[in-house]
Amino acid sequence: MATKNRKNLLFSGIVILTVANLLVKVIGLIYKIPLHERLGGEGMGYFNSAYRIYTAFYLVSTGGLPIAVSLMVSEARAKGKKKEVKQIFKAALCLFMFIGASGTAIMMVGSKGLAIIAGNEPASICILAVAPTLFFICICSAIRGYFQGYQNMLPTSISEVLESLGKAVLGILLAIYAAKCGYDVPVIAAYALIGLTLGVFAGTVYIQFQWLFFKHKQYDAEFDHLEDTSSRTTKQLLKTLLITAIPISISASVMSVADAFDSGIINTSLRALGYTKEIANDMWGDYSTLAISMYNMPTVLIYPISASIVPYISSALAERDMVKAKGAMTSSLKIASMIAIPAALGMSVLSGPILSLFFSDTEAVEFVAPLLSVLAVAVFFIGMLSVTNSILQANKLERLPIISMIVGACVKILSTSVLMRIGLGMYGAPLGTVLCYMTIAVINFVFIFKKVGILPDFIAVFVKPFLAVIPCCLAAIGTYFLVEGFHAKIATVLAIMAAVIVYLIALLLLKGITKEEVLMVPKGKKIYALLHKIKLM
Repeated sequence: MATKNRKNLLFSGIVILTVANLLVKVIGLIYKIPLHERLGGEGMGYFNSAYRIYTAFYLVSTGGLPIAVSLMVSEARAKGKKKEVKQIFKAALCLFMFIGASGTAIMMVGSKGLAIIAGNEPASICILAVAPTLFFICICSAIRGYFQGYQNMLPTSISEVLESLGKAVLGILLAIYAAKCGYDVPVIAAYALIGLTLGVFAGTVYIQFQWLFFKHKQYDAEFDHLEDTSSRTTKQLLKTLLITAIPISISASVMSVADAFDSGIINTSLRALGYTKEIANDMWGDYSTLAISMYNMPTVLIYPISASIVPYISSALAERDMVKAKGAMTSSLKIASMIAIPAALGMSVLSGPILSLFFSDTEAVEFVAPLLSVLAVAVFFIGMLSVTNSILQANKLERLPIISMIVGACVKILSTSVLMRIGLGMYGAPLGTVLCYMTIAVINFVFIFKKVGILPDFIAVFVKPFLAVIPCCLAAIGTYFLVEGFHAKIATVLAIMAAVIVYLIALLLLKGITKEEVLMVPKGKKIYALLHKIKLM
């Protein structure tokens, strides 16, 4: 029976999750284009308010549980405790089902009150429509945590893609049906959200079948020589699961709860500036659909790193292999920085063309583009906090991100409200988000330095990627203006391609990528041979 190599699983897991997350984000973005055209800013305001409340409930309920399951499963496997792995999964599944059912009931009973808190009372019917999703996603999350403990990211990835496809296809079809029936805008938005529930149900059914036929012995072969000394009871495992999960859930949900209040803060602040309730909701709908959806796109390249390194580092620490653990921590920070810096600055300088590439509403694009230019800067800080949170969690310091996330959430809520009302208007919303994530990232780095003892190589991790971005942005702007007169959308695509090529070349010339790092990726030897041949390494 072939043994699954953990280093190969780590990098294949990152690649699989990256591709899946990219597909999910692209599908989600494409889905919102016809949805925005059909619902307009008003309908998207209701849709996004309900979706943010659902996301907050999801993260409060299960934000840390899949990570906790993956940590406990990977540790138990590394110690040869095969029986305990099965016990962990059964305990987690029962817990997740209970949490999912409770959360769904609370959302349904309290839908009106939650809509009022979000500053969008008509969105209550949308909250009712999306509430059942929480039950199915909880079951799905338990199984995903189990697979991630085995560093097998394929079932998780495929289930996420199925969810996204179901949401997009069924959501749009149901919205079209509701519109033909002549329903009001909030009801049409609710029908669109029913597509999300059906998509998540499909993903849950798929991953359950994958679990039933999972050949775990192939993954456990390297631990066969260890004696199975399982001794903990189900009650003890549940206690450990909760102790590990609750801090992670709190830190994960803090920002989502703050985001759920965003619509209320922005709507209230706009009304205080003299805008009507309808215009304020319309502005929020355009901003949340265009700007927030777009700036979330680059994170698909960073979150897989965070998800994959937790079980890898945890397993290394369980075996007391500090060299492997610290190497993974440092490499993950560097890779995240090399992705986040160009993504943030590139989106900032090309905000208008990028939005125009996907959305045909010229008025909405002109309104949102300057806001996205500011908001895009937050991409870098989100990348850093994502990886630093995972590093702290893997080192069993999961309580520390609670502090940084709470401080960041307070910064977001206060700064957004204050900046909007002192004359910055809608610009206060993206500025508040940037200040929030910057605060969290800085605090996390302080924790890692003091508690884990890692001080990243500042030049390699930050300076070289930033220097490589300068010619990258110049290439993007130059290419766009040269081709814009011929065809604006083609100009945008060519500008992005030119930026990527120039960035990679600049990074290689600056020695920002080492030979060892190239060899670690799939087909690394062939890639290195090619780069060496053309004298870039």
